[in-house]
Amino acid sequence: MYGKIKEHLQKELADIREAGLYKVERIIESPQRAAIEVGGKEVLNFCANNYLGLSTHPELIKAAQEEGELIVYGSCEEPYLAAAAKHFEELYGIKTYYQRLSTGEVQAKITEEAGNPSGDVWFGGTTDPYNESAKAGLLMAYEAKNAADLAGPMYRDADGYWYGIYKGILGFMVNTEELARLKLEAPKGWDDLLKPEYKDLVWLSNPNTAGTAKLLINTMVQLKGHDEAMKYFVELDKNVAQYTKSGSGPSKKVGIGECVIGVGFLHDGIAQILQGYDNIALVIPEEGTSFEIGATAIFDGCVHENAAKLWVEYALSPECVELADDAESYQFLVINSAEQPKAVQPFGLDPNNVIDYDFEDAKNNTTQYVQDFFNALGDAADGRFKTE
Repeated sequence: MYGKIKEHLQKELADIREAGLYKVERIIESPQRAAIEVGGKEVLNFCANNYLGLSTHPELIKAAQEEGELIVYGSCEEPYLAAAAKHFEELYGIKTYYQRLSTGEVQAKITEEAGNPSGDVWFGGTTDPYNESAKAGLLMAYEAKNAADLAGPMYRDADGYWYGIYKGILGFMVNTEELARLKLEAPKGWDDLLKPEYKDLVWLSNPNTAGTAKLLINTMVQLKGHDEAMKYFVELDKNVAQYTKSGSGPSKKVGIGECVIGVGFLHDGIAQILQGYDNIALVIPEEGTSFEIGATAIFDGCVHENAAKLWVEYALSPECVELADDAESYQFLVINSAEQPKAVQPFGLDPNNVIDYDFEDAKNNTTQYVQDFFNALGDAADGRFKTE
């Protein structure tokens, strides 16, 4: 009887092989993690039972669960922050509290609380304030295991003070209806923003509260040189109607026509377009532009250190960053094994069509450049700079 069954099974297997449906199990030759060895080669691990890359972290998970809670300050958009905090809590049973603050607000808060932060981790927002905070000793270095899945070394701090989770392109969002009504063409580049016909039509964000504005200052310094960049901002200020508290502030006012030309991250413009504002057009400046790396980091001296470390590992997983798409955050993801947001694809943006941004210069000099910006503007730094 066994002989007949064996013969039948062998025939079935042969038919499956012939149909190209036979699956050979590959042996994992290294510990489970984001990158594993199979057949003597290093490959990315998509195993369902290790999708967070944490099967080798039982001690960290246990220690984090014993701490019992985590406090997250988020500088990404609130729906994404809320989704990530909820998912983390569901995964690990760790009570997760969150507060949405701009990068400038987080930086000011941890500066005031230096050594005794009320929060544990920072999630989202451009790295320029992260770099300033690391330089001031306000962030804790941590060598994350899941950082092996990052798209390249530029997406992390060399000393482990922050890790990138997404990438956003700096550019313009313009209201096409308002421009047509005013009989104006859309600006094509940074220098176009200086044209007198754009007086009171341009919105930027406030460098005191928004990392987006700090990135803009660094971008102009790198494109034009320090002194020319400061002269540029003095001239540009003549056309600026408002400096918003948040970096996404300008984009949220373009569709309704309150802002005609908003400078910020193009993914924020995409979010507005997908909400129904088809009168918004996106512009990548012709002289070149830079990009943000949205990051996550641990506050030095935090109360829930192990939960904070576990959060960083979680934030570097596809399951975390892919939540952004459903939460209307359309940045490019910098995790190799993550799927890029489908909503961005029709817009044809190239995440690599950017300048070679000097992160080291930004890390060392952002604070000084911001001071130079306000010194250059002098009395012009007035009530247009919003903090609420």
